[in-house]
Amino acid sequence: MENLNLILPEISLFLGICLALMVGVFFKNSFSIVMKLSIIILLGVIYLILTDWGGQEKLFLESFKNDKFSDYFKVLILISSIFIFFSSDQFIKDKKLSKFEYPIIIMFSILGMFFMLSANDLILFYLGLELQSLALYVLAAFDRDNVISSEAGIKYFVLSALSSGLLLYGCSLLYGFTGSTNFDEISISLVAQNTGAIFAMVFILVGLAFKVSAVPFHMWTPDVYEGAPTSITNFFAIVPKAVGLGVIIRFMDLPFKNILEEWQTIIIFISIASMILGSVAAIGQKNIKRLLAYSSISHMGYALAGVATGTASGYSSTIVYITIYIIMNMGAFACLYLMKVEERYTEEIADLSGLSKEKPILALSFLILFFSLAGIPPLGGFFAKFFVFMSVIESELYALAIIGLLTTVISAFYYLKVIKIIYFDDNKIKFDDVRNVRVKATILISCLILSLFFISPSIINSLLDGLFI
Repeated sequence: MENLNLILPEISLFLGICLALMVGVFFKNSFSIVMKLSIIILLGVIYLILTDWGGQEKLFLESFKNDKFSDYFKVLILISSIFIFFSSDQFIKDKKLSKFEYPIIIMFSILGMFFMLSANDLILFYLGLELQSLALYVLAAFDRDNVISSEAGIKYFVLSALSSGLLLYGCSLLYGFTGSTNFDEISISLVAQNTGAIFAMVFILVGLAFKVSAVPFHMWTPDVYEGAPTSITNFFAIVPKAVGLGVIIRFMDLPFKNILEEWQTIIIFISIASMILGSVAAIGQKNIKRLLAYSSISHMGYALAGVATGTASGYSSTIVYITIYIIMNMGAFACLYLMKVEERYTEEIADLSGLSKEKPILALSFLILFFSLAGIPPLGGFFAKFFVFMSVIESELYALAIIGLLTTVISAFYYLKVIKIIYFDDNKIKFDDVRNVRVKATILISCLILSLFFISPSIINSLLDGLFI
């Protein structure tokens, strides 16, 4: 008999989604009720995960793996989603998108992510991936009356469907050449030279690279970031990226563990290409969401540099990086909810001119968040890059480390350009006085964590102790 307590978080989340759906259907104007209920459901799921923290067991013919690695990522995406619900509530209402389906679709995508992270089998992994992807297709085009949003949704759907097809092809090839869909058995089969399985691995890596918008599979990112409503862009920028990196680490550490030399070169290329393109292409951007899109591409490059080492310290440094990346982006997108002019939300960088003279606290928040994104010490973003570069140098991948440092200097330019506009340019427009305690609390928490991270920079590493053997 299987120990169903191990999948209690997944069962509870699914039942919570069903409850929220019924509340949404049977109550009129139920958006606010469903949003609050969704936050309570996600908090309850966090509690269930923490009560069995760090337990390691497999069930359902070893296709589902419950361990500290999946638990950490699940808690990370749940906390991120709670903050997105918490801070975007008023924005959704102002944009007249307050439909009760909004939090339910996000929770469905989270359920798919849970199965992706706990999958120890190709079939379960792909089921989780499709559940996540179908929800994200709907989210990307959620603002149906907006032509740009609909266009973004179509672009994401077409390109994501293509990447999912390539990934499925890779999975089927891997099954064909190894005779199993179980990660542990695939890993054993790959001890011997298996050219067909390596070919399959390339297709799987292509599909996963698309999910984290790594170059050269990044083309959807700027358009979807700009076209989707800011709250949905916030979700896209944070949660699927964290899950995508978690799944890449899982694949590299389990089924592909014995073919390190074959996949290391591919990951290094993707990492370098992402760092260079993300750093250079962001320089000319005038829309802050497009700038954050190219910024996220370069950050995925830095995170993948840790994966490229193929070592336990490298994987841990990537997890530290994605954790701090989430905190930085949570604060940065929360700042966009306060960029309101005459009851209209603005996304243009030029509109930030002279912000420090009118709203000094918001300007200081931008300063801390963008300095951290640039990796300037002693903020959290500096330590994120420091841990990754240290693991890369330990693995003697010197060229990767040098390119990473050079692109960090280039990317600092466009972050500092925004700060220069905020602090040194003349004031052009007057922002509305937005009284949103939730958004301000999110910005405050992000800035405090990033500013005080230097006090105990190894705190995340201590949580990850014993994660990789």
